Amino acid sequence: MKESAITATTWLKANADDYGINPKIFDQYDLHIHFPAGAIPKDGPSAGITILTALTSLITQRKVKNRLAMTGEITLRGKVLPVGGIKEKILAAKRAGIKEIIMCASNKKDVDDIKPEYISDLKFHFAKQMSEVLDNALLKTKVSNAREFEIDTPAQ
Repeated sequence: MKESAITATTWLKANADDYGINPKIFDQYDLHIHFPAGAIPKDGPSAGITILTALTSLITQRKVKNRLAMTGEITLRGKVLPVGGIKEKILAAKRAGIKEIIMCASNKKDVDDIKPEYISDLKFHFAKQMSEVLDNALLKTKVSNAREFEIDTPAQ
């Protein structure tokens, strides 16, 4: 999980301009991401695109689509990599009322193995790049009471 969080933060910092983010925000604000242990085991790489989406939403204050699930590993070069357990993740998402799912394009073969009647009401987005994930996950609208992060400028 730690590696996925660091990778997401580093990629977002390197691509900040593409999302209207002042890169200085990463120097002036501390990010702390906490995943409580609880009773549910967590597989870090599968959460890569989700962590990236949450960080981007936080910093840009843009809303994330409702009833959306996602899974995929990420790289520093912006690639989305496949993960395992796709069938189980899709069926669990469907039971939870999810309507759209974002995952790695390489996982399409796993979706094709599921009987069509089980997933006919789901919309899938298959991404190769992290930018595709954000294009599909984030809305243009901002959250209510959106926060503007203030950036200190050095005194002249």
